[in-house]
Amino acid sequence: MIESKSHGVTEQASSATNMGAVVAVRGSVVDIRFDTKLPPIYSLLRAGDKKQIFIEVLVQRDAFHVRGIALTPTQGLARGMLVEDTGGPLKAPVGKSILSRMFDVFGNAIDRAGTVSDVEWRSVHNPPPPMSRRSTKSQIFETGIKVIDVLVPLERGGKAGLFGGAGVGKTVLLTEMIHNMIGHQHGVSIFCGIGERCREGQELYSDMKEAGVLENMVMLFGQMNEPPGSRFRVGHAALTMAEYFRDDEHRDVLLLIDNIFRFIQAGMEVSGLMGQMPSRLGYQPTMSTELAGLEERIANTDTGAITSIQAVYVPADDLTDPAAVHTFSHLSASIVISRKRASEGLYPAIDLLQSGSKMATTGIVGQRHYDLAQKIRSTLSQYEALKDIIAMLGLEQLSPADRKIVARARRLERFLTQPFFTTEQFTGLKGKLVSLKDSLDGCERILNDEFKDYPESSLYMIGTVDEAKKSAKPELASRTIPQAEDTDHAKA
Repeated sequence: MIESKSHGVTEQASSATNMGAVVAVRGSVVDIRFDTKLPPIYSLLRAGDKKQIFIEVLVQRDAFHVRGIALTPTQGLARGMLVEDTGGPLKAPVGKSILSRMFDVFGNAIDRAGTVSDVEWRSVHNPPPPMSRRSTKSQIFETGIKVIDVLVPLERGGKAGLFGGAGVGKTVLLTEMIHNMIGHQHGVSIFCGIGERCREGQELYSDMKEAGVLENMVMLFGQMNEPPGSRFRVGHAALTMAEYFRDDEHRDVLLLIDNIFRFIQAGMEVSGLMGQMPSRLGYQPTMSTELAGLEERIANTDTGAITSIQAVYVPADDLTDPAAVHTFSHLSASIVISRKRASEGLYPAIDLLQSGSKMATTGIVGQRHYDLAQKIRSTLSQYEALKDIIAMLGLEQLSPADRKIVARARRLERFLTQPFFTTEQFTGLKGKLVSLKDSLDGCERILNDEFKDYPESSLYMIGTVDEAKKSAKPELASRTIPQAEDTDHAKA
């Protein structure tokens, strides 16, 4: 049971005069009668013997009744119990003192480091910034991860989605971005865990503490075991904090959401509990509106930018699922994580042909970067088309020109792998941060066949391309490479 420790809710409750009574309780759905004044939509109500049950008003049924969804478990709630109207919506704490802390949806600190003082409480329901305040410039947001910076450049103040099924590396990629970006972007990182496991929250907190980046981070968690109403609102609470740092502190914010599908799923549960008719595949009819209400608040303004990277679980790896389709429409970059590449050990397991970014244009990234990215995609696409022939007839049946394409593509695939700081303890490989210039130079030199006499393995899990020259000798490579390639293709 969540204890009411949040100052904002307590202050509201002390001035509350509007009282109602519980009429019906059906799981997380509570009907309440108010005889004097009907609370507005999104009002936060308190009930229970210790006022420990929080209910958010979602529907005004008639002149005297409201229907709300409980944000906490409803054990002990019964008909006839008194309910207090707090006089306002759910609020989140904002201020410098929230940095390095971990919160739940109510703004309670859950990291056992004491209560948070010197904060202001703001409503989690805010409109997106007006068009007049939004920035019209497009800037690239460097991550230090080769494959993302070269082929799927992220936008400062934009939204990027990590699409993938269960267990393909979405959370690892998110935590790596926190490591890389807090170091060379002097901003704030906010991690919002929606419907995730408590184990992941504990591991993330420990990792960030060890890495020394916790002082510029805020974490919020609506865990998997919490009621759908709580999971549905934790994203809005995280955005309220992000907006404070952008608008009041004029700092750039990196907002990481893991997992945006759980937000949609929580909305689907709330919609079903409230008795709404389900839409396609059981999703709520208001899914696009609810998602837009969250996504449109993430924006680049004249005072700062909120750059968001969102993990998107794809049910059954089906990218045509309505949740994935609706999320796609809000994103400036889509990073698709492939289970096949993960099984081949090519990490980060990003599908290089399915992933894309709206930033990859000559006007934003420049002519050289654009041309190189197109050439890489073309080489990988041709290799993909040749894979069936190689599987059936073998590599030796290809023309010399096609063999060169295969060799380049395989070396590019391996060069675009990278050891991560967050996985050092598992792989034993030291993490690497690679600049965009070094990433582009490496790809260009591989495309120019500078490394054709080096074994593919020398390019695997390295940082800059020069590391391959230190670890392998070309004269040895010329004898071993055909055998290695034939073996690999035989396995495929």
